[in-house]
Amino acid sequence: MTDAPNMLSAVEAARRIEGGTLTVEELTEACLARISERDPQVGAFIHIDPEAVRQAARGARADGPLRGLPVAVKDIIDTADLPTEYGSPIYAGNRPAEDAAVVVRTKAAGGLVMGKTVSTEFAWRTPGKTRNPIDLGHTPGGSSSGSAAAVADGMVPLAFGTQTAGSVIRPAAYCGVVGFKPTFGTHDRHGVKLLAEYLDTVGTFARSVEDVAFFDYALRGSPPPRLDGFDGSAPRLAIHVPFADKIDDDAAGALERARIAAQTAGASVVGLVDWTAYETMDPVHASVMTAGAARALAWEYDNARDQLSDFYRETLEAGRKIDDHAYYEMQAKADAFRNDAAARLDGIDAILTVPASGTAPAGIEWTGDPLFNKVWTLLRWPCVTIPAGRGSNGLPVGVQIVTGYGEDARALAVSSWLERALAAVE
Repeated sequence: MTDAPNMLSAVEAARRIEGGTLTVEELTEACLARISERDPQVGAFIHIDPEAVRQAARGARADGPLRGLPVAVKDIIDTADLPTEYGSPIYAGNRPAEDAAVVVRTKAAGGLVMGKTVSTEFAWRTPGKTRNPIDLGHTPGGSSSGSAAAVADGMVPLAFGTQTAGSVIRPAAYCGVVGFKPTFGTHDRHGVKLLAEYLDTVGTFARSVEDVAFFDYALRGSPPPRLDGFDGSAPRLAIHVPFADKIDDDAAGALERARIAAQTAGASVVGLVDWTAYETMDPVHASVMTAGAARALAWEYDNARDQLSDFYRETLEAGRKIDDHAYYEMQAKADAFRNDAAARLDGIDAILTVPASGTAPAGIEWTGDPLFNKVWTLLRWPCVTIPAGRGSNGLPVGVQIVTGYGEDARALAVSSWLERALAAVE
C-alpha cells in the first residue's frame, strides 16, 4: 500500500497519528485532494463541505480509537450538520435535527465525518450517479454505492453502508474492498431511514479485514477482536453456492482460487450439501422486504407518490396487499429457518461462498443482483466480502465468508486468515 496518507490502512494511519508522524489535518487534506481529483468522475459523494471538514479536522479528537480518521456516511443515515436526503427528491435539502446513533458513536470514538455518500433511492434499486472507480463504465453496486466507491478510490479509509438484501456485501465485491455486515441488531439504527425493519442492518467498508474490524468494534466501544485465532490451526470451511447456475466463470474462478488458497494454507474445505431449503427462502425474503418497505414508506406513498420512482410505486402497492397476518407468517418462517440453519454450522468454522454472480455489470442503470446475499441477510448472520482478484474483464471479484448468529469475531478472524492465504498465492 502506498504511503500517500489517503491510501494508508486505517490502522496504520491511526498508529501514525498516535505516534505523531501524521496529523489529522494532513490525512484530511490528502482525502480532500483525492475527492477533488476523482469525485467529479466517480460521483461517490452527494454532500461534502470541505471547509467544514477542515475545521472539524483542526478540532478532531486524536485520543479516541479512531484518532480523527475520515469516515463517509451513507445518505440514509442522519447527520445534523449535513443534508440527509435518502436518495429521494422527496427529501431534497432535508436537515435532520440530530445525528444518527452510529454517527454519534463515530464522533465519540474520534472519527471525522467527511461527507454523505450516494445511496440508491431509499436504499433499494433506483441508482444514483455513482460509477465504479475501477471502470467508470460499470456500476459500483448498491445500495451503498457511494460508500463502496469512496473507500475503493482512496477518498476515505472507512465508510458506512446498510444492508437489507445485499447492499454492503455486493458493492464491496464489485469495487474490490472489504465489506462487513455484522449480526443483525449489532448497531443502533436510530436515525437510519428504515426500509424493512426485520432486515435492515448497519454495516461498514474498509480496504482490509483488519481495518473493518477496527472500525466496527470502535463503534461498539470494544477493542477489536483478535484476527490471528486461526494462525496455529487453520479453519474448517464449508463451500455453499446456492443458485449455482446463476454464477459466471469469474465468480466461480474467484471461489476456486479461495478454495485452493485455503487448502494450501492448511484449511479443511468440504461441500455443504443437500441444503435445498436455503433456496426456498428467497421468496420469503422478497415478501418480508416488500411488506416491510410498504410499512416503512407508508407516509411517502400516501403523501408524495408522484416523487417516487415507478419501481417504488409498484413495489409499495404490492407490499400493501400483504396483510399483517401474512407478513408475520413470513417472519415466523424466517425465524424457524434460522434455527434449522444453525445445525448446518456444526463441525465448521465458516461458510465460504460467492458475494455476487460475477463482476460489476456494465452501465450504472442497474446495481446488480442481490440473489447471493438475500437469504444470508434473512438469516441475520454476519457476512464479510474479501477481494479475490480480478475477473476476465479486469474488474474486481470477491468471495464471502459467513458465520452463525453472533459469531462476528469468528467471521472476521476467518476472513483475515483467508485474506492472508489469498495474498500468499498471488
